[in-house]
Amino acid sequence: MSDSIVIIPTYNERENIENIIKAVFSLEKDFHILIVDDGSPDGTGNIVKALQKEFSNRLFIEERTGKLGLGTAYIHGFRWSLKHGYDYIFEMDADFSHNPKDLERLYKACAKDGADMSVGSRYIKGGKLENWPIDRILLSYGASLYVRFITWLPVKDATAGFVCYTRKVLENLNLEKIKFIGYAFQIEMKFATHSLGFKIKEIPITFTDRVEGVSKMSKSIVKEAIFGVLKMKWESFSKNYGEK
Repeated sequence: MSDSIVIIPTYNERENIENIIKAVFSLEKDFHILIVDDGSPDGTGNIVKALQKEFSNRLFIEERTGKLGLGTAYIHGFRWSLKHGYDYIFEMDADFSHNPKDLERLYKACAKDGADMSVGSRYIKGGKLENWPIDRILLSYGASLYVRFITWLPVKDATAGFVCYTRKVLENLNLEKIKFIGYAFQIEMKFATHSLGFKIKEIPITFTDRVEGVSKMSKSIVKEAIFGVLKMKWESFSKNYGEK
């Protein structure tokens, strides 16, 4: 039984899913994987289920009906992972924008160095972006500056989606109070974790734009992040993310 599980939400990732699963399982540390698939019409879920024969008791899949959003996929995965006894619970994309080898560094930050949450960061010393057009770089970096200005969150890459949570963070956080479902979900999870007094450590990573498949970014996701952060900060004066 591994102490660590990597949650990978999927929607139409048939080009990447087998390779990302095998890359994680090739690491020296033993990680398990939970795929949360939102009914991908391209057959992503079927590929995962076929691979379960090869990776019995290491690869799991939860299938949902319809595209329900990134945030709800991760929360579904968090609850599943807590129920099944994992101590270190990771978020990672399926498209190789996150290097699976960095999972071991995120794990070390929590398991060995005392962090409660570790974040793969593009915007601290040593962090990099590869194959990104300048408009996306400006949007992403500007979003992180905006979040820090509004929330005072001491995280330079607030929108990062490559994260390790310790079990105690997710057990103490009331997931019912996490309201964002798009990429702003990543901001709210860090904000909630920090508000409860947990230690967050950023680890420099190289973030590479996807080669296969289609980006899920949309105008509605950007709008949620911009206006949602203001609402989140305002509500934080009366909201306790740990209160159940």
